[in-house]
Amino acid sequence: MILVLAVAAGLWALGWAMGAPVRARVLLVAGLIGGAILVQLVLPPGHPLRQATGGSAQAWLVLLGAAALAAAYAAGLRWLKARAPSAAPPAATAAGGRDDIDRDAPFDAAEIDRYARHIFLREIGGPGQRKLKAARVLVIGAGGLGAPSLLYLAAAGVGTIGVLDDDRVDRSNLQRQVIHSEAAVGQPKVASAAAAMRALNPHVRAVPLERRLTAENAAELFADYDLILDGSDNFDTRYLANRAAVAAGKPLLSAAITQWEGQISLFDPAHGTPCYECIFPTRPAPGLVPSCAEAGVAGPLPGVLGSMMALEAVKWITGAGKVLAGEMLIYDGLWGETRKLALSPRADCPVCGARHRATG
Repeated sequence: MILVLAVAAGLWALGWAMGAPVRARVLLVAGLIGGAILVQLVLPPGHPLRQATGGSAQAWLVLLGAAALAAAYAAGLRWLKARAPSAAPPAATAAGGRDDIDRDAPFDAAEIDRYARHIFLREIGGPGQRKLKAARVLVIGAGGLGAPSLLYLAAAGVGTIGVLDDDRVDRSNLQRQVIHSEAAVGQPKVASAAAAMRALNPHVRAVPLERRLTAENAAELFADYDLILDGSDNFDTRYLANRAAVAAGKPLLSAAITQWEGQISLFDPAHGTPCYECIFPTRPAPGLVPSCAEAGVAGPLPGVLGSMMALEAVKWITGAGKVLAGEMLIYDGLWGETRKLALSPRADCPVCGARHRATG
């Protein structure tokens, strides 16, 4: 088989050097491979010529099948590009992002190239990618969980991504907060994260919000977004984010990590799920749940949970599959185990109980 492929490559190169049309070169190579397959079908097993040309017709058929799939993929990509307008994308701002995202604008050729793997997915496709472009997602925290979430949301083409954090990059962050670099040490995390997202995908709008979430600004911040991702590292922020999300009727994707273990769930009482406070009605006693700074954390663990947050966000935006609504996924990185818990709302929950009583 190697000999035949080498001869085919030589014929292709010779045809190219002589200026032969692509179709003629394809026919020449196809004739050579067809002859090799015919040899496999006609000559008896063990014949020297049959051995020299692959020894089996099945091997050639597998190779031709793979080539056909690659050709079909290339043809599909060319078809998508042909449907894209030739107009240039909107101008970038001086900061490297977009001033605004035109949610109704057709994808340009560069976007189709970028999102081809999504567009070919049956569960996402072109309509789903357009939903991603129109989506507005707020990520609380540009740390361990926020870092991979922000990168994958930007890579996926989420049109507007807000990042909320009042902290600065410290060298100790770099063990797990992969959106930041050594050069970003001392910079605001939101500035570093926004720059990384813009560098990864200039077609999205990254909005740095250098501030802490408070009871005074939560409602105003949440009003601008469709989905909230909570990657914070303290219970005060988690409870505050939950209350603000319930009040705004916005779904809240929440994750938490410690040492080797993490958990993730989608809280959306407006659609019948419990809220965060239904499941965790009281804060743990001081010292019961130590922080990462106190107990340590495996570097890749927030990458696993943060990537799960981005995946759940993509599913929620596009309607693909089943999101973790009313369920909590717990991941044990030390032993490579996962388990799911079913979650139910509490009628006496001080945050969302009235909503469930009204719809129950």
